Amino acid sequence: MALIVQKYGGSSVADAEKIASVARRVAESARGHRVVVVVSAMGKTTDGLVALARQVTPSPEPREMDMLLATGEQVTIALLAMALHALGLRARSFTGPQVGMRTDRAHTRARIKAITAERVSRALDAGEVAVVAGFQGLSDEDEITTLGRGGSDLTAVALAATLGADVCEIYTDVDGVYTADPNVVPDARKLGRVAYDEMLEMASLGARVLQSRSVEFAKKHGVTVHVRSTFKPDPGTLVTKEEHAMEEVVVTGVTHDRNQSKISILRVPDRPGIAAQTFGAIAERNIVVDMIVQNISRDGYTDMSFTVPRGDHARAVAALEAVARAIGAQGVVHDERIAKVSIIGVGMRSHSGVAAKMFATLSREGINIQMISTSEIAVSCVIEDKYAELAVRALHDAFEVGRGSAS
Repeated sequence: MALIVQKYGGSSVADAEKIASVARRVAESARGHRVVVVVSAMGKTTDGLVALARQVTPSPEPREMDMLLATGEQVTIALLAMALHALGLRARSFTGPQVGMRTDRAHTRARIKAITAERVSRALDAGEVAVVAGFQGLSDEDEITTLGRGGSDLTAVALAATLGADVCEIYTDVDGVYTADPNVVPDARKLGRVAYDEMLEMASLGARVLQSRSVEFAKKHGVTVHVRSTFKPDPGTLVTKEEHAMEEVVVTGVTHDRNQSKISILRVPDRPGIAAQTFGAIAERNIVVDMIVQNISRDGYTDMSFTVPRGDHARAVAALEAVARAIGAQGVVHDERIAKVSIIGVGMRSHSGVAAKMFATLSREGINIQMISTSEIAVSCVIEDKYAELAVRALHDAFEVGRGSAS
């Protein structure tokens, strides 16, 4: 008897009819298998709660935001358990804290520290379907926390790892992982398998199919993840360990991320400790910095530029303006009209000239590169936001990763 962890996103449980449909799908899986179901808040509930908070105050206190946002998933688990009862199944709903999801204290973007899942195990042993609220946990101070956008993916993978599940199925409104966003590139191809490292880069660089932290957790604990469509019976994409054949494909996918903002601090004194002071101020606010570029020092001064998520733009600018005054920098400039476009593939480790081809492709389209970042299996460029879709299509064609290419 296999143990299956299934996760259903907000679009899959957007209304009562869809919750009933998910219940029927869970019932099919429960025939001969033990099933744990992790769910997100219904539809755009989380967005609505965020908007509601900002009507009350433009800067909601993070602890209270977690108290608010955690309510969305609690509604869904109760309704899905009811729908399963109506089909004659035994089911029990649990919040994140009830399943022993312990996190650190970073409100709105907490990290998992431990998970016991004892109550889930007891429910499964009793022949029940365990329905668990994704996205939420409890800190060591017994405060409600949330795991950040896409956190239900992380909940599902963490439970799969803890329980030793045979597979973790992520059900969403797309039927797998594609070589690019099909809404931008019509000939984007669904991938049958993708390596953890590739999926981690794709998720962190703009592909919103899976939360990047969930992929990191899956790789660390060897959890096989199957990305599937809630609305189609077709097989999806397996996210799994790297295989030799994967290295033969130079570029697996092209991603883009418009949720980016560039901030520069000008004429910074070029002396030891300044960078630590600058980025320490950002870290204190739990803001994740992505690309960092520092210019060559001239006359004892330099410029530093970096990117942050667009939602953190205002807080990052406020922090940097205070630092600029403290260290005697000239000032801070910022630009939210940027996007990041990336190419990803484990085959890049053994092929040369990939970055040069990317830069040449963007040049032919008249797209200026503002910043560049590389890793072993990815190259990313910051460009003007208005050129994002053009860049993705051009790169997708240049590296021949669309339909008709080898899988």
